[in-house]
Amino acid sequence: MNLLSSYKTTCNIRPRHFTILCLLVLCLLVIKTKAQYNFIRYDSSRVVFGKDSSAFMKLYGKMDDLKNGKRDRVTIVHYGGSHIQAGFWSEKLIDNFQALGNFEGGGVWAFPYKIAKTNGPPFYRSFSDGRWKRCRCALAKEMCPNLGMNGIAAVTNDSATNFGVKITTNNHHKNFNTVKVYHNFNASFEISLGEQAGLPSKRSDDKSKGYTEFTFENYIDSINFQLIRKDTLQRDFMLYGISLENNKPGYYYAGFGVNGASSSSFLRCPLLVDQLKTLKPDLVIFSLGVNDTQGKDFTKADFIAHYDSLIALIKKASPDCAILFTTTSDNYIARKTPNKRPIRAEEAMYDLMQKHKAAVWDLYEVMGGYRSIYKWYKSGLAAKDKVHFNSRGYYIVGQLMFEALERSYRYNSKVGK
Repeated sequence: MNLLSSYKTTCNIRPRHFTILCLLVLCLLVIKTKAQYNFIRYDSSRVVFGKDSSAFMKLYGKMDDLKNGKRDRVTIVHYGGSHIQAGFWSEKLIDNFQALGNFEGGGVWAFPYKIAKTNGPPFYRSFSDGRWKRCRCALAKEMCPNLGMNGIAAVTNDSATNFGVKITTNNHHKNFNTVKVYHNFNASFEISLGEQAGLPSKRSDDKSKGYTEFTFENYIDSINFQLIRKDTLQRDFMLYGISLENNKPGYYYAGFGVNGASSSSFLRCPLLVDQLKTLKPDLVIFSLGVNDTQGKDFTKADFIAHYDSLIALIKKASPDCAILFTTTSDNYIARKTPNKRPIRAEEAMYDLMQKHKAAVWDLYEVMGGYRSIYKWYKSGLAAKDKVHFNSRGYYIVGQLMFEALERSYRYNSKVGK
């Protein structure tokens, strides 16, 4: 029992009065937060549209249909670098979107970051007893052919290995009953379910879509697979990721975050379009740019050109999706030098917004603009490198982004008000 519930029981407060009390407490918490972080420009946290906002009006219509029971799922794909791979920003977004209708369904994309020997989101964990290496689009030395929409893959040549994922305690997705394992269909390897005692399931292999699907009669919160190498004719089993899906209504979220990724990184992924078609995103969020602006050779023209090419790929996969650009967060170079390049990146985002009939959420402005990351760091919201946020900082960023989207939705929606 939480503090407010205990107070309600002890003092025998009427439900209407208790609701008013809750609202007052929430208002006081918001006021306290704003006073504590007065360098954050809360009033600037809004979704800005160009001349054409029709794609977002379609998105809001889909959100209405989900709330009204006319649709089972709205799919969100979020591209980024380390900001997104960390998963804290993602978690806050998923929590809030699911809370719009107290949804329990939809699903999440899960990449086994741990077995690829890198950090991952807190709302699921991966495990394996085998030896794996990672391939990712951000570094030439870690590139491998045929990367997909996620920009990263886990690769093994072990003769036998087990691997899997488990959902940890969270506020957005508790379980799933459909699992799609995206992999390279190497004939030298055989993938099957591990010990899933008492769980009747159906299996289908769809090479054209690039995944093996398992559908369960019951809801589960973890799954493990057995991988056996049958011969050595073709090396390397490549695991792109695992889609955990629940057939109840809700939001599906795929956070495609790759440490070190820039606006050109995902252009090196030849399977991006084919794999992304299987998700059919309704909203694609781009939060790339930090790694671009860290480079001395950064130019606004190149930045726009990379995004033009990336958006063309996205539109091939999902022509009607809405696109939201996040401006580049303020950052320092080598911890000591304030970086002015995000200012040009911010300008580029507004140009791209008009060109592609998209929208912008101006994180750079919301943070406080030039040199603001230092204030976030001094307030315990960012890391010493003055590039990354910490978990508290990411949660604030995710909350502010969602609130901006939710206000825009309520204003333009028939049922969201």
